[in-house]
Amino acid sequence: MAKPYSIVIVTAATEEKAEALARAALEARLAACVQLHPIRSLYLWRDRLCDDKETALRFKIRSADFEALRALIRDLHDYETPEILRVEIAEGDADYLGWLEKETTRRAP
Repeated sequence: MAKPYSIVIVTAATEEKAEALARAALEARLAACVQLHPIRSLYLWRDRLCDDKETALRFKIRSADFEALRALIRDLHDYETPEILRVEIAEGDADYLGWLEKETTRRAP
C-alpha cells in the first residue's frame, strides 16, 4: 500500500526553470515545499557522456497528487525526458506531515 506522502525528485537545466516548476507546483497546491539545489550531473544521453550543471528539485507532496504533479512538470519542462522520481516517505514528524497535508489542500473555487 502506498504511503500518503512522497518526495518527488526532478532536475532542470537552469535555476530559473527550476524556480518556474517549483512556483507552478506550489501555486497549484501540488506541493507544500520545493527545495532547489545546484548540482553537477554526469549522465549518458544518446551514447554520449554529458557533464552539466543543473538544479535539483525536491517536491514534498501527497502521494495521491503524483500524477497531477507529473503532468504539470511534463507540460512545463524543456527536457525531452525529464527526471521525475517519486520516493515514498516511510515515516516523518507528525507536525511536519500535518503541515504538508494542510498546505496541499485545495480550496473550492
